[in-house]
Order: sequence, then structure tokens, then C-alpha cells
Amino acid sequence: MQDMIDFLLERRSSLVKDIRAPGPDAAQLETILKVASRVPDHGKLAPWRFIVFQGRARLDFGKVLATAYEKTVAEPDDEHKAAEQRRFARAPVIIAVVSRHIVHIKIPHWEQILSAGAVCQNMLLAANAIGFAAQWTTDWLSYNDEVLGALGLEDGEQIAGYIYMGTVEEKLEERRRPDLRDIVTYWRADEA
Repeated sequence: MQDMIDFLLERRSSLVKDIRAPGPDAAQLETILKVASRVPDHGKLAPWRFIVFQGRARLDFGKVLATAYEKTVAEPDDEHKAAEQRRFARAPVIIAVVSRHIVHIKIPHWEQILSAGAVCQNMLLAANAIGFAAQWTTDWLSYNDEVLGALGLEDGEQIAGYIYMGTVEEKLEERRRPDLRDIVTYWRADEA
């Protein structure tokens, strides 16, 4: 059990710019997706789904991103357009986590969004536990109507994040974390 606690205390996201091949193989990816789906899910609604990009699909989707960028920006430039076209080529596997709003009398939309966030975190943990680097991002492509249309999102769906996975060459440096004294309080009845 201490190994798991130590892993969680040392877990950290990589930067997409540092992630390279190799990425998860088919069996590893299936494990990551299974772990991702084992989150709190009030009512067993599965208010999320996954879109996996790997191989040629990453490059094909880059064309969608470049076109959407060009249509969205008032004065698009070739350098940024090319960067958007290469965006998904940076990592060997990218997973779009789609948050789905399922109308339910007892389960508010907010709880469903939280469940999708838990999916993203579990996906990071699973990728890291298997030995891969990963980062959860959103960025403009999570909110752009043309991109969302190309992904086939329906009414009530939104992007919770894109999870990039692969390998990094160097060990990640620790970053500053919040001091618990700054973020934790203990409620007491006599102080209410």
C-alpha cells in the first residue's frame, strides 16, 4: 500500500512538448481506458466517452485544427497554422474525453462533469503507473464549434480534456505544491 501512496505523492504531469514515442500499445491503452472508466459515477450513467487519436488519425485531425484556426483567428499566420496542424503529431496517443450531460432527476449536471474530471485524472494515473508520461490539456480546440463538429459532439456534450500520452527522456522535476496550511481548514460546531 505504501508503494501506491509513494506513487501518488510523486505523480506529475509531463509537458506535451516533451512527450514522444513510444506510446501505449493496444493492450496498455485498453487497460488505461478501463482504469479511466472506474470513477465515481452516481447512477451508473457513464456521462463521458472517449475519442482516441493515434497513427495517421493524429495527422488527419491536424488538418481539421489548422482549418479551424484559420477560420477563427482574425489574422491567421502560416507559422501558427502549421503549429496547429502538427499539434496532435506531438504525442503518439491523444484521447479526447467527452463529458456528456444526461438528463436525470436525481443526478445534476455538475456531478456528471465532476465524474468526467475524475475520468481524466484516472487516465493520467493509469498512464503514469504503466510507465508513460501524460498531460491533460484543454486549450481553444476544446471550445471551438468547428473542431467540436468534426469530433461529432452532440448537444449536451463538451470536451473535458485531451490526454496526451507517450514517453519522456528525462525525469520530471518536482514543482511547487500548495502548503496544506494554506488550503485546509477544519470545521468545528463551536465556531459556526
